[in-house]
Amino acid sequence: MLPRTIRLDPSDTFVFAHPAEPGEWAVTGTFLFWDKDIEAFSNKERAAFRAGFVGVGSLGFSTLVVATPATPEEREAAIAALAAHIAERFAPPTLEHARTAAAEEIAYAASLCEGHAEGTLIAMHRTVKDGRIVEQFRTLRHREPGAPGADRLYSHAKAFIVVESEDEVEEHVDLLGLMKDGSER
Repeated sequence: MLPRTIRLDPSDTFVFAHPAEPGEWAVTGTFLFWDKDIEAFSNKERAAFRAGFVGVGSLGFSTLVVATPATPEEREAAIAALAAHIAERFAPPTLEHARTAAAEEIAYAASLCEGHAEGTLIAMHRTVKDGRIVEQFRTLRHREPGAPGADRLYSHAKAFIVVESEDEVEEHVDLLGLMKDGSER
């Protein structure tokens, strides 16, 4: 299996400057942030750094990926697409170097799916600790109806909907501050 980008709502389209298209094979994309001044990033660049998987076709970002079966041909196509981006963006000594790097990225991405059922969602949190980039992953699985907590999760999922609007709204909510105050809304 390989991770594939998924868009459960339109948020990626306004969180990231360059969102991935749904259905692209994906890698963590941490190599895009090596030797970068993360402190100088814009808000959208920070969002991509913190939680963005990278679609191998577009090098766009996705908050979530889903574990998906991949044929050997699809895996090879993903390696080729990523190798082309690496060759273009990073100018490795040879195309074989780009292909080797791409194959390693795809193998690492595949390892994130190991032991998980098809359809498992994977989220990432990336930080810098002691001068090194650190990635943490969590998985989200569908709970079958009748399973403990399934009804609670279903009702929670229906508590929020996304509504697109033509109006621009500038609103900042400090969720962590609200949680620290013990406020519930």
